[in-house]
Amino acid sequence: MASTTPPHLHGTSRTSAGADGGRSPFARLTELLAPYQPGLPLITLSLGEPQHPVPDFVGPILAKHINDFGRYPIAKGIEPFRKAAATWMEKRFKLPRAVDPETEILVLNGSREGLFFAGIAAARYVGPREGKPAILLPNPFYPAYGAGAQAAGCEAVFLPTTVENGFLPDLNAIDESVLRRTVAIYIASPANPQGAVATPEYFRQLHALSLKHGFIVLSDECYSEIYTREAPGSMLAAAGPDFQNVVAFQSLSKRSNLPGMRVGFVAGDRKFLSAFHELRNVAAPQVPVPLQHVATAAYADESHVEENRRLYGLKFDLADQILGNRYGYKRPAGGFCLWLDVSNCGGDEEATVRLYRDGGVRVVPGSYLARTQPDGSNPGAGYIRIAMVQDSDTTAEALHRLVKILG
Repeated sequence: MASTTPPHLHGTSRTSAGADGGRSPFARLTELLAPYQPGLPLITLSLGEPQHPVPDFVGPILAKHINDFGRYPIAKGIEPFRKAAATWMEKRFKLPRAVDPETEILVLNGSREGLFFAGIAAARYVGPREGKPAILLPNPFYPAYGAGAQAAGCEAVFLPTTVENGFLPDLNAIDESVLRRTVAIYIASPANPQGAVATPEYFRQLHALSLKHGFIVLSDECYSEIYTREAPGSMLAAAGPDFQNVVAFQSLSKRSNLPGMRVGFVAGDRKFLSAFHELRNVAAPQVPVPLQHVATAAYADESHVEENRRLYGLKFDLADQILGNRYGYKRPAGGFCLWLDVSNCGGDEEATVRLYRDGGVRVVPGSYLARTQPDGSNPGAGYIRIAMVQDSDTTAEALHRLVKILG
């Protein structure tokens, strides 16, 4: 298999969906590995599904509110949940003011569906642009962003996130002509997969662009509670007292180890959220009331979050020890993924196959998480993503196998 090397891209690049367009990276991974059997007992590090224990309070609260499964939930969320989410936001982030739980919070069936529907809502809310409306995405990116742009009927404009630009989109490199037709930008901090965290200055620059050009910032902050240095900030902190043109998405999947519960929220610009609520009220999945009660308790408790963060920290300690400076490894500022440069190991697909075939370790090729740019390069090529979701012993075993196989 031919070797691929990570590209060195600057500025704004655009592409249509192309051959690697809206397909799931995990479906592509399954096809890649189909001809092989794992050479050792399988360790799955490809899916970012938290494996830490579910908080103790989940079961009793579900039992207490079991009868609430017998009625339809309201789309905006029950009042206790919205108040709990707003209170948590106020305590956790340095916001210009408290979020209003009545008009500036909406419950979500997990952040993924919210991010998807937000692209559609933004295109409707912003209205006509100068030319074909565009939605900007970091590249690599979470697949829901691309699906949202496509469903909104907008051109997806992919902004390469590379080591040269700190793994965040280079805001200075976006053409004015693109900004004038932008309806929304997806931004993730901490970034998935690289773990980069945006500074307050970066957020302020992005907000200024949104005001100048009239687009919505869709800030994906679902990894905000998993960090290895200082706590990441929120885009809302840079959005002024009215949170104009900015909404932030949160989820309990990573924060509270509840990926199967599918509860999160979006907070911010009340005018946009009013329009977003109208769309969600007729199109989006509702969140069962018993789950919202669990979420209410989750946002009122930090002890399980601190323990969760401690467990991830132990696994990053292992990565520090086992990987050292191999594969361009640096302890990420946030999130729970490793983004390893395997361009000298045959490229991302070849390394993925070798790790699975020879070592039973399942990872994702970085190129599968990104789009190919018009010049034929791919910002994820030459990298693999490793989700540090298993227990410490399993993680250590996987990393030792990786070093032995890749060298």
